[in-house]
Amino acid sequence: MLAVPETGVHRLGVEGNDGYRLYLDGHIVIDNWRKQSFGTRLAEVNLPAGSTHDIRLEFFESTGNARVKLVWDAGVVNDWRERIAEAVAAARQSDVVIVVAGIEEGEFRDRATLGLPGHQEDLILEVAATGRPVVVVLIGGSAITMSRWLDRVDAVVEAWYPGEQGGHAVADVLAGDYNPAGRLPITFPVAEGQLPLSYNHKPTGRGDDYVDLTGQPLFPFGHGLSYTTFEYSGLQIEPRVIGPAGSVTVRCTVKNTGSRRGDEVVQLYVRDVLASVARPVMELKRFARVQLEAGQSKEIAFELGPVDLQMLDAGLRWVVEPGTFRVMVGSSSKGIRLRGEFDVR
Repeated sequence: MLAVPETGVHRLGVEGNDGYRLYLDGHIVIDNWRKQSFGTRLAEVNLPAGSTHDIRLEFFESTGNARVKLVWDAGVVNDWRERIAEAVAAARQSDVVIVVAGIEEGEFRDRATLGLPGHQEDLILEVAATGRPVVVVLIGGSAITMSRWLDRVDAVVEAWYPGEQGGHAVADVLAGDYNPAGRLPITFPVAEGQLPLSYNHKPTGRGDDYVDLTGQPLFPFGHGLSYTTFEYSGLQIEPRVIGPAGSVTVRCTVKNTGSRRGDEVVQLYVRDVLASVARPVMELKRFARVQLEAGQSKEIAFELGPVDLQMLDAGLRWVVEPGTFRVMVGSSSKGIRLRGEFDVR
């Protein structure tokens, strides 16, 4: 039985993954008597306040795992356009706009699409259209696609799930009182069709691009910016030739070329150039976070040993095979600044 609280056009429907028919007072209002993917189907009905109506829902599920839910918009305030208009009006009166956006996720809450849910992207676009500088602060624990709005804003802060003191931490970053140095532990794609997308994939016989999209990430593994800049130089690899049980030391110099103190996360990647089985195009083996005053330089040293060079061969045995190993040092998996090689014999 359906009791109507107020007169007007109501949206009545079914959400589910089954074949179903919805009847209102004996009349079919939704006929979806076929099995297809999960979805929501709605019908508009004009109902007077205080009236009551018989509701009947018939459904079938041919393979089990039935899932149907009656949905009704009674009492739902659909005022998102007005709320965005209020935000736009406030933005026009502001020097800088900070938009805090986020995602819904969790156990049994996987996301099929990676964009910001609801009308958050519409909010960002309309606020950005005011011409005011816009900073987007993202709350969430996984990748978010941003292609629709990224080029329209001035900065993006990935805050993850920052906890009870997160507000203070984000405020310090936005105000410039703290110089951030976080790095992405995952790859952010341009679109879902690129997935799976990882920096340490194995080589393939295909190109990087799709017919309608780049094959490169939106933000690569290890990416992150700060309020200063850094220069890399002086790569040294010693010794250049080692045995299977030997070690090498990789050194480089990092200089803060900006105007304020900051932290850089120096990342060391390795590639086994030619092996008996397919090996990743690059693998992160070491990283170091170093704090430098403006203009200051520091030498960074990493040691690579057999555990960093070994692999499982075709017989599933751990081995260090003879051959050339490429060393790549930089600020991210796509921000390689220095390259060199050494040989195992």
